[in-house]
Amino acid sequence: MAAGELQVLSALDAAKTQWYHFTAIVVAGMGFFTDAYDLFCISLVTKLLGRIYYRVDGSPAPGTLPPHVSAAVNGVAFVGTLSGQLFFGWLGDKLGRKKVYGMTLMLMVLCSVASGLSFGHTPASVMATLCFFRFWLGFGIGGDYPLSATIMSEYANKKTRGAFIAAVFAMQGFGIMAGGLVAIVVSGAFKARFPAPAYAADPAGSTPPQADFVWRIILMLGAMPAALTYYWRTKMPETARYTALVAKNAKQAAADMSKVLQVELSAEDAAAHDDGGGKATSRAFGLFSGEFLRRHGLHLLGTSATWFLLDIAFYSQNLFQKDIFSAVGWIPKAATMGALEELFRIARAQTLIALCGTVPGYWFTVALIDVVGRFKIQVAGFAMMTLFMLGLAVPYHHWTTPGNHVGFIVMYGFTFFFANFGPNSTTFIVPAEIFPARLRSTCHGVSAASGKLGAIVGSFGFLYLAQSRDPARTEHGYPAGIGVRNSLFLLAGCNLLGLLFTFLVPESKGKSLEEMSGENDDGAVEAAAAGYNRTVPV
Repeated sequence: MAAGELQVLSALDAAKTQWYHFTAIVVAGMGFFTDAYDLFCISLVTKLLGRIYYRVDGSPAPGTLPPHVSAAVNGVAFVGTLSGQLFFGWLGDKLGRKKVYGMTLMLMVLCSVASGLSFGHTPASVMATLCFFRFWLGFGIGGDYPLSATIMSEYANKKTRGAFIAAVFAMQGFGIMAGGLVAIVVSGAFKARFPAPAYAADPAGSTPPQADFVWRIILMLGAMPAALTYYWRTKMPETARYTALVAKNAKQAAADMSKVLQVELSAEDAAAHDDGGGKATSRAFGLFSGEFLRRHGLHLLGTSATWFLLDIAFYSQNLFQKDIFSAVGWIPKAATMGALEELFRIARAQTLIALCGTVPGYWFTVALIDVVGRFKIQVAGFAMMTLFMLGLAVPYHHWTTPGNHVGFIVMYGFTFFFANFGPNSTTFIVPAEIFPARLRSTCHGVSAASGKLGAIVGSFGFLYLAQSRDPARTEHGYPAGIGVRNSLFLLAGCNLLGLLFTFLVPESKGKSLEEMSGENDDGAVEAAAAGYNRTVPV
């Protein structure tokens, strides 16, 4: 243990894996389960919304959401998420992780339910109400990113910290898969109870009135897992690192941790460090100081840029994957299906991708991140995503000819696998490990918000870019784009840039949080042990 390091923090770093670690993973992970369910399930129901609210009498094709409406419905939650990441990230450093943690979950529960209760007299009013509640849903989801990552990193020991944070994030995979499964079950049940002909046979009858309940039920069910874990989240104690290093109360930190973890430290042992003679270090720099820029400026640039570039590729794929499935023949032409049949097929395709590509990638990261290291996994992930996207784009016409569709889906699934066994996981983990405790949640929030800015670019931009270059073949209301093939080339370029920015991010495997942040070196830990009772300004 370094001379100035608090004994409670050293004990946490050396603590064996215990039952409470797994409890914390589940409680924090249910937030991410809900996050993924809510953010991705909207892509399942957008075509159903178009059929219900934007049907044009006499049109040979079913109704679709106008471009500006589709962009708003798909992207507004990301705008809320970005705002929530910045606000709650800052608030988590200012008030403490515990005080803010319950707020985000309750916001998610209330807005998930409210999203399904979006009513109005006109299609525009229904969409406006839906967008309003999805913005605030995203705001709550945004707070979960920095808080869950920071809490898990500060509870964990240094040997398995990466796996614990990755396990929390890996619940996203189950959330994505659950969104697909719920859509399959709900649409299948309604389809069996209220059978409808294909649009080509009966345009009006292809969308039964009961279909309006389907998308509402799917959205509202996102509240269930979050509501079930709310009680346990409010009972989690404040992290020892926040209490000791930011609130400057080592004795309370030891007492809190002794309630939930079997660490070899009593409150009296911690109090022995509080000799009352210390003073706050003059080097307790803030986020906008020259000292922070010198020490961590490149680190923050690296974590923010890699997350931004990764999310451009990751979210654009998720949001237009239903169009890719249509292009390669997995989903028939919309006019040959009823509304519920189309939803059922889109959900089945997304669930298969989640099962084969998304979920395994997350858990490969959990298993190997503390063995291989964050840097190697992120570099390899970006590199493989670049190669697989080029493998899709270069022979794109080959993949879209009859008989080659399965190969396209396999290649597409591998891009998701290496996103999740790669930068989609590591960009979440590393910002929670390399910054000082008093700025950790804020810096994670800034990094995550950069990622969501990339998601906005992907979700808004690729709705237009992925359109066919032939104006006659674009979806109704969209101008000609650059096509799926050229979009894949563009995404491959984003991944290559992400690989280069990874070299700005340090490896944190096997190191304590204080070692990574430099708090052992600048006296911040000694100041905490001295009992100087104030909060360092951010």
